[in-house]
Amino acid sequence: MSSHNGKRRKQDSKTGKGLRHFSMKVCEKVRNKGTTTYNEVADELVAEFSADPVASRASFQTSDAEPFDQKNIRRRVYDALNVLMAINIISKEKKEIKWIGLPTNAQQECSELEEERKQRLERIKAKKQQLRELIIQQIAFKNLIQRNQEDNPPDSNSIIKLPFIIVNTDKKTLIDCSISRDKSEYLFNFDNTFEIHDDFEVLKRMGLAFNLDKLEAGQTMKRSDFERAKQFLPESLRPELDEMINEKRVQLV
Repeated sequence: MSSHNGKRRKQDSKTGKGLRHFSMKVCEKVRNKGTTTYNEVADELVAEFSADPVASRASFQTSDAEPFDQKNIRRRVYDALNVLMAINIISKEKKEIKWIGLPTNAQQECSELEEERKQRLERIKAKKQQLRELIIQQIAFKNLIQRNQEDNPPDSNSIIKLPFIIVNTDKKTLIDCSISRDKSEYLFNFDNTFEIHDDFEVLKRMGLAFNLDKLEAGQTMKRSDFERAKQFLPESLRPELDEMINEKRVQLV
């Protein structure tokens, strides 16, 4: 009795493995095609199994007594498609079968979406900060242009062209400067510490950015300076300046 039960369990194990393998082949067929029909899948599998029935028999047969023929293969394709449709891996409308996708772990998918959301919010925050720096830069440059237009034109020898950088160091620092023949490269050697400031930093120190880069929560700003700063911006960017002021709760006086 035990010998018979052992043989039956072994046969059931082989049967289950064979059916699973066959269902995977059906699943793979539909996934590769994207859109197909029952007849198309069945015809291809019949052709594949018929081409090499000996090698394919182990992955198809459910019992030693079950016949290996086209009718049986087509029945198994039909059963496999019904199972795939029941677990929402495929969909069927009339004769057309469409691939939906393999099921995923809901918790894992949720975690991945949360991580993706976090990364996107961080990128948005960084982009927003870059935009605000460019807005302040725009205000400073426009303010400079307006100031130069209102004042008497400077002497041509005193004009500083943009962009530029200023190198600041102690007056006792020894500086060795090497220049390439075409004057396209300059190499400076300092024997002491030094600072480099770009044109935007200089304009901010001149007050041309209305100290927008230094505003902290609860500080005050002249309303006239704020309105003037807004005029230097395109209409589409002015709400961003309003948002900057509101976020830091800056009081306009």
